Amino acid sequence: MKENMMFAWIASWLALAGQLVFFMGVALFTGDWRYMMWSFMISIIVGIPSIIGTYKRNQQLKVDKK
Repeated sequence: MKENMMFAWIASWLALAGQLVFFMGVALFTGDWRYMMWSFMISIIVGIPSIIGTYKRNQQLKVDKK
């Protein structure tokens, strides 16, 4: 079965940036900037390892393909 790396990249970037943008909207709407602070920490904790894992898997697939 072929792995869908495009979906993995989209999910990784949504975990990092999409969540942050969403909570920035919530913070602007409510005026409570704690939403932004907490979402920044969570998106970094979840997003960075996700992007690193996707990058490593993508590199591994390129090596296996050769």
